[in-house]
Amino acid sequence: MKSIHIILFSLCFVSYTAQASSEQAWKKNDQNLKTACIKASQLKKTTVVSDIMPFDDRVGYSAILLEGRYPQAHMKNQLGRELCLWQRAKQKAFIVEADTLLKTKK
Repeated sequence: MKSIHIILFSLCFVSYTAQASSEQAWKKNDQNLKTACIKASQLKKTTVVSDIMPFDDRVGYSAILLEGRYPQAHMKNQLGRELCLWQRAKQKAFIVEADTLLKTKK
């Protein structure tokens, strides 16, 4: 009977292993985020101008700030910004205009 308790106790520790992502997996995820956000952008010559801002896992999103040029003729190639929210669970990008972010004072 004592040996059964020892075996069960030992199995509890063996079956519990940390499931941390590797550094390579994080880099791949970050690249997927940036690629999807640039692809979803309405701007031309789009670049990422911020670090990735990961929200808590309860929210499930990360964000980056994009910058590029408006392609519409009436915008006259004006500089524009967009905020991209990346839904981590579904690997999907959502874009919103963010021209008022990082605005310089005159």
